[in-house]
Amino acid sequence: MTTKLTLSINKSVIEKAKRYAKGNNQSLSQIIESYLEKITSENATLGDPELDSIRGIIDLPKDFDLKKESRKLRVDKHG
Repeated sequence: MTTKLTLSINKSVIEKAKRYAKGNNQSLSQIIESYLEKITSENATLGDPELDSIRGIIDLPKDFDLKKESRKLRVDKHG
């Protein structure tokens, strides 16, 4: 069963992720689902080459405030 998920992600990150997905002939949803499946599996371990290859793809500023950015996105979207 597929369920819709809404994420709030920086626009530049989404653009890079879409290019990555296109370059790998996958949808962004497929990549995210695969990543979530891997990190939540019982066999997920640190040092997994597949996970290591995608860890750290996104660089956030040191002062990035997730709650503040999430709140801002909700206000911008819903007023």
